[in-house]
Amino acid sequence: MMEKSTIQQIEARFDKDVERFSKLETGQQTTLDASLNLELITEGIVRCYPKLGRVLDIGCGAGNFAVKLAQKRPDIQVTLSDLSLPMLNRAKERVSPLTSGAVQTIKGDFRTADFGQQKYDVIIATAVLHHLRDDKDWEAAFSKLYNLLSDQGSIWIFDLVHQADQGLQAYFYEDLYGSYLTSLKDADYRDHVFAYIEKEDTPRSLIYQLNLLEKTGFKRVDVLHKNLCFASFVGFKSVK
Repeated sequence: MMEKSTIQQIEARFDKDVERFSKLETGQQTTLDASLNLELITEGIVRCYPKLGRVLDIGCGAGNFAVKLAQKRPDIQVTLSDLSLPMLNRAKERVSPLTSGAVQTIKGDFRTADFGQQKYDVIIATAVLHHLRDDKDWEAAFSKLYNLLSDQGSIWIFDLVHQADQGLQAYFYEDLYGSYLTSLKDADYRDHVFAYIEKEDTPRSLIYQLNLLEKTGFKRVDVLHKNLCFASFVGFKSVK
């Protein structure tokens, strides 16, 4: 099995890619239905929380989801967290003018970062959890995120997912997603994306993650959208 990238190697790659991730429309071209999921998650949050307060965006990148959410709710308090300092700086630069609430940044791996005693109404985790590794890592991460939420809080996830069945995985990922990547540029680009996914990422299935949310203590889970190897979903701590 290929040795996976270290956190430092992942950080270094994203340090060099700020401009690409700073565009709402094209920042996530390799991610299927990125614009749709950006809208589904931010509008879903707004509708579920008429009085939205504190929001934590882990792996925020250049801040696209926080930007979109602040455009809809310009009084939110946002904590932005990411491995990459250049990404964090750009995210704060983009989000701060859009909200009257405080915008805080925390650099580092969310698994070990100190978020203090704050409890968040909402945690956004987009294209970040696929960097987790074994079951122990996944379980510890979900538990930490659960404990960072208020009693009525929720986590909103959009990420690369794996099919449990190998045949479906080959069809959805290698054939169909591979064809999509080729259509963006060419076969070399497809192979480039597949190579860094293999090097950096350890995605789990949608079912695995939904079950883990419930095992962690989330009372309600729901799927927002799934297209091939990408899915968005939500977990609520409360029953209502």
